[in-house]
Amino acid sequence: MRTALITGASRGLGLALARALATGGWRLVIDARSREDLYRAAEELREVTEVAAYPGDVADGWHLDGLVDAAGERIDLLVNNASVLGPSPQPALADYPIATLVQVYAVNVLAPLALAQRVLPRMPDGGTIINVTSDAAVEPYEGWGGYGSSKAALEQLSAILAAENPRLSVYTVDPGDMRTRLHQEAFPGEDISDRPPPEDSVPGLLTLIEQGRPSGRYSARDVEPVAA
Repeated sequence: MRTALITGASRGLGLALARALATGGWRLVIDARSREDLYRAAEELREVTEVAAYPGDVADGWHLDGLVDAAGERIDLLVNNASVLGPSPQPALADYPIATLVQVYAVNVLAPLALAQRVLPRMPDGGTIINVTSDAAVEPYEGWGGYGSSKAALEQLSAILAAENPRLSVYTVDPGDMRTRLHQEAFPGEDISDRPPPEDSVPGLLTLIEQGRPSGRYSARDVEPVAA
């Protein structure tokens, strides 16, 4: 049974992917900041597969240690999905509180690297790392300087990680606009019911995981399965 470690898996894209992997026979290790939401998700997933649920903040080193220990000696897939938006509505960079920006980078950039550092010794040849990114990493949207620059840093970090670990597949994946809580936080008071559900981005992720592509940046909804 292959093991996947997914952060931010209590709802949204993380939970949608966890459901799909559970159906495919993967063993799961999942985390989220909300203990109640995480345990609810784990209870659902345990009807299908083996699940270890570990609540906590990915910015805490002790929490990452616990996640990796729960996963065991072999980790086939790491999905760094947990993210924070920062202030909402988002301020211009000229007014962005530096202490808050430090926390955004701690969660969106440093935590994925810290977790990858712990996972790499347990990942077999052919293993996969997916770092979830955003179009805000490449497009200079006004008011997105904190979140967008953190995702841009994550993308460069991922590219270098791929160059240094050719035995692995390292992807940055943009899932596109989704009807999620984080997306709602980015547009407070707006109706986002027209955005696609996170489940629409899962097939592309599964194709990368199961069929593979060269390491690099991908848009989840543009990844087409290879014909059998």
